[in-house]
Amino acid sequence: MNLIATLCGFFYFLHLQKTVMGIFKRFFSKEKLDKGLESSKQSILNKIGKAVAGKSTVDASVLDQLEEALISADIGVDTTLKIIDLLEKRVAKDKYMNAKELQSILREEITSLLELHHETQTDVKPKVTLVVGVNGVGKTTTIGKLAHLYKSTGLQVLLGAADTFRAAAVDQLNMWSDRVGVQIVKQKMGSDPASVAYDAVQSGLSQGVDHVIIDTAGRLHNKVNLMNELAKIKRIIQKSIPEAPHEVLLVLDGSTGQNAFEQARQFAQATDITALAITKLDGTAKGGVVLGISDQMQVPVKYIGVGEGMEDLQEFNPKEFVDSLL
Repeated sequence: MNLIATLCGFFYFLHLQKTVMGIFKRFFSKEKLDKGLESSKQSILNKIGKAVAGKSTVDASVLDQLEEALISADIGVDTTLKIIDLLEKRVAKDKYMNAKELQSILREEITSLLELHHETQTDVKPKVTLVVGVNGVGKTTTIGKLAHLYKSTGLQVLLGAADTFRAAAVDQLNMWSDRVGVQIVKQKMGSDPASVAYDAVQSGLSQGVDHVIIDTAGRLHNKVNLMNELAKIKRIIQKSIPEAPHEVLLVLDGSTGQNAFEQARQFAQATDITALAITKLDGTAKGGVVLGISDQMQVPVKYIGVGEGMEDLQEFNPKEFVDSLL
């Protein structure tokens, strides 16, 4: 009997492992990641190549040039200085380092920085995600792709159209709900966003869905109003689920480089950001901004957009990202 139970447990484990790997493959494609980051990769490698050209060992002049290369790759000054400091310590410890070893160690240190803020999954039902971000960064499109990504793993998803100040936002989210084949809760334009969010959470609870994703207004011209609005949404949905929202996802346009930094800081002042989605990394040479924003904001990057297709929003994997970038 014990043998049968053990075998049953073993085969169940294999089935579960296969299922999890299948989900990961749908969430992640190394080929798409490589293609999406090609421009950033070429730009960064060219800059690093010039820094170490003709050098047999890594010295102070190489590190100075590398510092300039990383800053110009949109990694940001503070994060670059942190990386250079780590490299200087490695050089001092190892005494001798050639250009090839430098690139290997650079990959290690950058990966470590990204993994430091990498998020662990929260297993709750329904999981409530508030999505924030200024208009034009691809916020509503990211929500649609996110819904598709989760639905493809067999999860039930419900969208809440709480960006009620822009008719186009509600219409666009409605279009995505039809395209992906998920439910949407919406009200007429100008309705109270908190009311829409409350209805979405209530509907999610009554229907037993796995994930409720709520779109919010993307205005930043008045941080006080934005702060008050997001705080009100949180208070209202907490009447139904005290620990909600489980995630506040900030969507940023990676192609804007340093401007994305400023947007992240502005939103961090308005609400508690728990995760980042960085879009439009394909076709731009500013992929280094992913590292800088995550490090400086002390917030994990959870998703990256590497193409316009519905399948091109990927779960962020620090090791694979650095591998594609360098």
